[in-house]
Amino acid sequence: MGIKITLNVMLAQRNMKAKDLAEFVGITEQNLSLLRTGKVKGVRFSTLAKICEALDCKPGDILDFESD
Repeated sequence: MGIKITLNVMLAQRNMKAKDLAEFVGITEQNLSLLRTGKVKGVRFSTLAKICEALDCKPGDILDFESD
């Protein structure tokens, strides 16, 4: 049970490279990679807002809830 990150799907749908997204958001590619793989314990709302702005999406488009 937990939150599943579907950022890779949205990047593919938007034809955007992770490098470009990281630059737009103002985070390192390494931190974005950790986020994409779900290896982070949290994300700042400001970071999430910038990601959504760059990808023209809503938080629910890149975050999903999985139950057992």
